Amino acid sequence: MGIVGSNSAGLTDGFGRAIRYLRVGVTDRCDLRCTYCMPKGFKGFEEPEHWLTFEEIERVVGAFAKLGVSRVRLTGGEPLLRRNIADLAQRLGALTGIDDLSMTTNGTTLAKHAQALRHAGVRRLNISLDSLSKACVTEITGREDAFDRVMQGLEAAQAAGFAPIKINMVVMSGVNDAEIADMVKFCLQRGFVLRLIETMPVGETARQIGSMPLTQILEDLKQRFVLVPEIMPMGGGPARYWRQAHGHGQIGVITPISQHFCETCNRVRLDVSGTLYLCLGQDDTLELRPLLRAGISDTELSEVIKDAVLKKPWRHEFNDKPEKIVRFMSQTGG
Repeated sequence: MGIVGSNSAGLTDGFGRAIRYLRVGVTDRCDLRCTYCMPKGFKGFEEPEHWLTFEEIERVVGAFAKLGVSRVRLTGGEPLLRRNIADLAQRLGALTGIDDLSMTTNGTTLAKHAQALRHAGVRRLNISLDSLSKACVTEITGREDAFDRVMQGLEAAQAAGFAPIKINMVVMSGVNDAEIADMVKFCLQRGFVLRLIETMPVGETARQIGSMPLTQILEDLKQRFVLVPEIMPMGGGPARYWRQAHGHGQIGVITPISQHFCETCNRVRLDVSGTLYLCLGQDDTLELRPLLRAGISDTELSEVIKDAVLKKPWRHEFNDKPEKIVRFMSQTGG
């Protein structure tokens, strides 16, 4: 692919892709140790003095908004572990140009925060739930009460008026792949949108698990549940959606390994320390924290962001170089 010039009317990378979506990691901490995300016993967390403050996060998101980014998703680690997270959500949701504020959470403390998040302006939630078996969830997360807490969080989210609520299920061979049909039924009955996700080789922990292709699984689900392509937009992310031909339930699949979506990638990621990741499967980054704390002007901030985005790689190399990314998923901002 050839490099093209930037578009002064918005934020465009060197391949002409419009960047409209920013994922903001507000912490690298998590109260779970999911096998595909963070190894047991991991203690290499970022020091709190290196975390971007709410003011710094607001300033960076504001710069992106002025450049045309309209979608922001709060992620982690587990974002609800960041103190006063609803206050940050309210500040970001009030920024001119941000018209879609969402969050990805493991749901363990969502029952406590759902109403405050909704009031702050978060409209959509993605909640991680890899199994309907309490024992399986315990095995995956390393926490015995995780399943019950997530179920409580789902109830609280629906009561608070979140819609849509998407369930993220990372599919792992021999672990939870036999439960996919049951998870589909559960989500269709409860009004949730199920998203099936292939494991990405981000960090040694995820590489040891390996990725299970979803192509054939999707074909089987299409037949069993009479699914047709969804024509209505379901968010700004990489999932491809299907719906029941005679119903309203939706199922999405995210296939970064078996059928990558790099040509339509519209997002970059900011981690808790202010590192801007241009691609989940590459090491191209921009360190924003030193610039912010050195007094960079708003104009200069916009310029360095535009210059960095022009260098966004064309695609990941998960298939060709699975060992390339040594950081864990929890460190990248979701």
